[in-house]
Amino acid sequence: MRIAVIGQSLFGQEVYSHLRKEGHEVVGVFTIPDKDGKADPLGLQAEKDGVPVFKFPRWRSRGQALPDVVAKYQALGAELNVLPFCSQFIPMEVISAPRHGSIIYHPSLLPRHRGASAINWTLIHGDKKGGFTIFWADDGLDTGDLLLQKECEVLPDDTVSTLYNRFLFPEGIKGMVQAVRLIAEGRAPRLPQPEEGASYEGIQKKETARINWDQPAEAIHNWIRGNDKVPGAWTEAGGQSAWKRILPSLSEVDDSTDFFKSGAASVDVVRLVEEVRELCDGLELENEDVYMATAFGDFIQLLVRKLRGEDDEGDSDIDYVEKSVNKLELRMPHQLFIGGTFVDAEGGQTYDTINPTDGSVICQVSLAQVSDVDKAVAAAKDAFENGRWGKISARDRGRLLYRLADLMEQHQEELATIEALDAGAVYTLALKTHVGMSIQTFRYFAGWCDKIQGSTIPINQARPNRNLTLTKKEPVGVCGIIIPWNYPLMMLSWKTAACLAAGNTVVIKPAQVTPLTALKFAELTLKAGIPKGVINILPGSGSLVGQRLADHPDVRKIGFTGSTEVGKHIMKSCALSNVKKVSLELGGKSPLIVFADCDLSKAVQMGMSSVFFNKGENCIAAGRLFVEDSIHDQFVRRVVEEVGKMKIGNPLDRDTDHGPQNHQAHLNKLREYCQRGVREGATLACGGNQVPRPDIDAVLSRANATEFGLASGVFTRDINKALYVSDKLAAGTVFVNTYNKTDVAAPFGGFKQSGFGKDLGEAALNEYLRVKTVTFEY
Repeated sequence: MRIAVIGQSLFGQEVYSHLRKEGHEVVGVFTIPDKDGKADPLGLQAEKDGVPVFKFPRWRSRGQALPDVVAKYQALGAELNVLPFCSQFIPMEVISAPRHGSIIYHPSLLPRHRGASAINWTLIHGDKKGGFTIFWADDGLDTGDLLLQKECEVLPDDTVSTLYNRFLFPEGIKGMVQAVRLIAEGRAPRLPQPEEGASYEGIQKKETARINWDQPAEAIHNWIRGNDKVPGAWTEAGGQSAWKRILPSLSEVDDSTDFFKSGAASVDVVRLVEEVRELCDGLELENEDVYMATAFGDFIQLLVRKLRGEDDEGDSDIDYVEKSVNKLELRMPHQLFIGGTFVDAEGGQTYDTINPTDGSVICQVSLAQVSDVDKAVAAAKDAFENGRWGKISARDRGRLLYRLADLMEQHQEELATIEALDAGAVYTLALKTHVGMSIQTFRYFAGWCDKIQGSTIPINQARPNRNLTLTKKEPVGVCGIIIPWNYPLMMLSWKTAACLAAGNTVVIKPAQVTPLTALKFAELTLKAGIPKGVINILPGSGSLVGQRLADHPDVRKIGFTGSTEVGKHIMKSCALSNVKKVSLELGGKSPLIVFADCDLSKAVQMGMSSVFFNKGENCIAAGRLFVEDSIHDQFVRRVVEEVGKMKIGNPLDRDTDHGPQNHQAHLNKLREYCQRGVREGATLACGGNQVPRPDIDAVLSRANATEFGLASGVFTRDINKALYVSDKLAAGTVFVNTYNKTDVAAPFGGFKQSGFGKDLGEAALNEYLRVKTVTFEY
């Protein structure tokens, strides 16, 4: 059928998209005008699809339909009008024009709760059943003949949001599609609405949402949940707001009233917190909460969430994938995270993320498109330039990062299990390293937040005047972070913690094959109170998402860990786009030198660790071992014996040493390496190429004979030899009598084509800061 869609909102967008998928021709979309420069989702989607979009401010004037508006509508030749959600009054000249008339979605079981705010009134009246109605539009107010109804149970603690998200939104979309299908097939009923039980209620506004405490407890409960979240039930403590007591010069307090712009000082923050705590017994309110919600409306919303025990305002809107794994009930987000909200990708694009242990599909994950990158960058830019993130003190920023680290620690078993499920990481290693070091990293950089300092510099005076020159370290702005698949959470943490500590906002692209811990991390940032837009996460391909981040003119820094080939391409894109800063942690072919005077047992143990740590999926893995000739055969024999003791198996089993390789393409590449080595003459004892090197300078020459310089190592009891070799090895990290020993305070990064720039340590902060010089003359 030829359909005109009249309405707005995400609900309208979904109905529109599903009707097109059903094969119907949407001849036009009529939606509301743009607000603050932002288009409604329905109109935005239709414009992208090339469907005519009309944004009439109104359809009538002085009770009469506007002729030019009606003419534009009639020119489309629609056979049916579909009104999924419409806030405008549509004249009967339009409603009755199509051959099949018009159908409307209403979120109540008509004839009950006609009028606006139907969901609110369903809850306020304590109805045991809720639902929606699709009816034929007439000239009355929600009085047209019934076409289709669906009902659901109303739970005791349902709010407007939970009822809408659980039933009215998803089932309402299906219901609208079903109704149109019935019309197309000529089977749509027209059932007159019964008069029995009919009711009409007006729209709920803030001024009508005040709580009447004289009602029974159940009625108060229903009133509060029925007004959640809009317009929001409210009351006053002691007949006078705490803000007015602290700021007596204020004649009126409304949602936009700003605590500090109204004259409050830091001591008033302490007083406000203490007064509210006294009024609300058991409320966990801190001084920093006031700084994060300085407007009265935001402050009230924060209090409501805390009193309910909610950590964030978006938790109920998360669409989780739930799995019982490792004696845990996992709840995993699987959508993009943009502007503090989990959302579908443009066009609903998804892909399967695979469990490498058995090849099964874990779930479908939203697949970000270029337009999603633009939305995420816009959210990050707005948060950086206009949001609360840039207004809070560096110390409070550190407190938020500490809180995030604490939440990661509380959820560490869940995070480690997801790493095992999605990346094949051995659970015990994931718990200690993947997750454990991530927690340490955020705590380390949280401590740096209020210690980022500039300096004063003596310069020649412009006599007879004097000069003062100082430097300031400032955040660079929006940063793009592109992380690999071998340590999904840890690599995210290494870069993101320093980036946030410096005061930046970020768009993160996790590896496409391992997105789930990054999305769980996003959920924890909400619970920690990180302001919306500061952190955005986009699962997707490098060719689309990564490339757009590197090209985007509003991104000021890229932090990348991955292959040298891709790193070169990113560096070129960063230069050609807007000369953005870039730090690259690229491939490595790390050498490990084992001299005859070493502690052989330790060398064997650490040599194995240098190769097999994290299943060998380790950027600093020792891909080349140089063993002195006199101990070569003994070393190989002992390594083979130890390798034979390793258990390869399910990463969730506590006695597993080596789990599955991260993904099939990587496994195939490892097999090819082994086959190539044998073809080229190597003896495959258990893997690896055996090349003895008799003297120090010769082995150093061989060790350095590569364009990579990420890490290296040496085993010897001779301190002079150790110092000499560590000086000569051309790598960003040198391990002496150990391997894989990294720490959050020690800078990490490569030389040569292994990249430049540092993760971890104080040096990492400078990757996300810019130095400004300011000179005064007086």
